[in-house]
Parts: sequence; C-alpha cells; structure tokens
Amino acid sequence: MQTSKSYRNYVLLLLMVVYIFNFIDRQILVILQESIKAELGLSDKQLGLLSGFTFAVFYVICGIPIARWADRYNRVNIVSLSIAVWSGMTALSGLTGNFSQLLAARIGVGVGEAGASPPSHSIISDYFPHGERGRALSVYSIGIYIGILIGFLLGGWVNQFFGWRVAFLVVGLPGILMAVVVKLTLREPLRGQMDEGDHTDVPESHLVVDLKRLWALRSFRYAAFGSGFNAFLGYGALNFMPSFAIRIYDVPVGLVGTWLALIAGFAGAAGAYAGGHLSDHLGKRDYRWSYWVPAISTLCAGLLLLPMMLSGQQYVMWSIYVFVALCQAMFLGPTIAMAHALVGPRYRALSSSVLFFVLNIIGLGLGPLTVGAISDALAPSLGVDSIRWAIMSTALAAFVGAGLYFNAARYVRDDLRSGPG
Repeated sequence: MQTSKSYRNYVLLLLMVVYIFNFIDRQILVILQESIKAELGLSDKQLGLLSGFTFAVFYVICGIPIARWADRYNRVNIVSLSIAVWSGMTALSGLTGNFSQLLAARIGVGVGEAGASPPSHSIISDYFPHGERGRALSVYSIGIYIGILIGFLLGGWVNQFFGWRVAFLVVGLPGILMAVVVKLTLREPLRGQMDEGDHTDVPESHLVVDLKRLWALRSFRYAAFGSGFNAFLGYGALNFMPSFAIRIYDVPVGLVGTWLALIAGFAGAAGAYAGGHLSDHLGKRDYRWSYWVPAISTLCAGLLLLPMMLSGQQYVMWSIYVFVALCQAMFLGPTIAMAHALVGPRYRALSSSVLFFVLNIIGLGLGPLTVGAISDALAPSLGVDSIRWAIMSTALAAFVGAGLYFNAARYVRDDLRSGPG
C-alpha cells in the first residue's frame, strides 16, 4: 500500500486526537477529586485507587489480549470500538452516587482505553519508516499532554461553576462522535509496509512463547521497568498536585486546573517531542541514545522535584514544575520506537502492550496509591503538609528509573542483532 505524505500525517494527527480524548477521560478525575472527596466522603487512599491502581489493573489485564488481537486482525476497528467504550463509561461516571459505582465506571474506562495505544502504535509504525518513528510516536504521545491540558482546564472550570458530575458528561459524550470519525476515515495499513520482507502471513505461535521471547530481550526488560519508575513520578506527583495546591496554597480549583493545564500541557508536549527528536537525531550515530535520552531526562526530573516541593513560594513551585514536566515527558517516544525496532511488525502491538503493562502497574497503579497512602500515614503528625512529603517521595522512583534506562542502553545493540524481529 502506497500512501501520500499528507495522508500519513492525517493518520498521525487523527490518532493523536484519539490519544487526547484518551487522556482527557483518564485524567479528568484528578482535577475533580477534591470535590468528589467532599461529596462522597473519601480518603486519599480511595482517591489513589480511583485515579490509579484499579484503573491500571484492568487497563493492563485487558491490554495484552487486545494487543494480541491487534497484531492479527483489523486495528482500526479495535481503536474505534475502544473509544466508544471508554467515552460512554466516562459519561456514566457523572451519574454515580457512591464510591463503588464510581469505581465500577472507572474500571470501564480502563477496559476501553486498553484498546487504544498498542493498536495505534502498530498503525503508526506501518505508516512511518524506522528513522522517523521516534518523532512520529512522540507526536502521538503529545496527545497525553494536550489531553491533560484540556482535561484540567475544562474540568477545573466546569467543576467550579457546574459541579463534577457535569464535567464528566461534558468530556465523555463527544468521544462517541470521535469513534465514528476513526471508523469512517482511517484506513488499515498493510502490515510491515515500511519494513523489509513480506509480513502478510500470520505466524503460528503461542502467546506465552511470544511473551517469553520478548522478555528475553534485556534492553526491553530494563527499559520497561525504567518507564514504569519514570511514570511513578509522573502519575504519583501529577495526580496529587491539585490536592497539594488547594490544601497548601488555598488556590481555587479553577485556577489550579489552569496552572496544571498550561504546565503539564505545554511543557509536557515540548518534552515529548524533544525526546523523540533527540533520540532520532542522536540515534543515527549510536542506537543507545534511544535509552540515554530517557535516562538523563528521568534523572533530571527527579532532581528538580526536590526543590520544587520544598519551596515555600507558590510561584517558584510552579516555575520549577515546568522543567519537571518537560524532563519527565521525554521518555515515551524513544522507548516505544526502540521496542518496535527490537521486534517484527507482527509483534509491535504486543511489545507496546507489555511495555504499557509494566509502565501502568508501577506508574499509574502504584504511584497515586503510594502517594495517597503516605499522605494518610503522615497526616496525624504533619497535617495538611503530609501531601508535600508524599509527593516528594516519588523522586526516589525517578532515580531508580534512570539507572534502569542506563542499563537498557548497555544491551540494546546486542538485542537489535539477536531480537525476534
């Protein structure tokens, strides 16, 4: 299948918009959680379960079998159906009346979103050659930060004037239309069309065997855990930043949403693009830069988080957060691109889903839950200041993540020669 450059760019833009919807619906809960906590009488640990652990568990459990399906069948249909499911469940979140009902709705969002990224990654890699994939996948990953921007900005102000229930409905319902647009305008690409060889045949293999072969790649294994610990800082800190700003600095929820939207949105998007651009450019000379870039940026994010949280000045804190968000966002594009380089076209969705399995269990699952639990444990002695120290603890995870990425770089050249692709 030969496709024009303009259509390839349309595909990338459309899938980035899908990812924007994905993260609006995923992160909208974060800016609404203080209002939800007050109305439903929840603890910080329960907020961590809602915004992190439970969502992540169902997201990753469903992700691997859906990815296996995507490596063999029509990926466009999977993405379209997934959008409809998670958007509908987001809208239903606004109709819930207690913790259990809201938890069930968020599980539904997690199940729906499990079918978005791995098939989308695979589609993008079939429209862009290897030398452009880092940037293409980083452009796709910018959807994370635009989604956070819109979710925080829209959710914060809608919550302030109309309540958290209306906010869920406002961001959930438009996703149904997006599902229709994807189904009608996105063409399923020929698998492996940007790679050498014939990849049209579906290999006879067993899921467990394929997972063992993938996990045997040491660089992939270290990078997967490195991405998880990077995301531990990202989700652990970001999911409780609204609570931190409201409790410590008494900032109105609408203004908090604006600050976080601008910082996480613009700085995060810049970091995501910079990570892919740098790894593609430097990787022409040495493939190890695909892991060195995330290693260095993850280390910087952890170091900068410490003065950010210790600052007693609100505006100094926001200023440092710009650089924390930028550095933390640089890891994803290079990590996915190298995962796809290590495997064949028939295993790309699977490699993405395994990567996201580790990333989301450690980052989204344990990050907010751990921060919430630490905050609850320190509250009797520190009061509202417990949230400060709980968020600051995520810097330790960043240091671990950076070390894992440096280890991944040690083995990547050997794995590229011997990998399953």
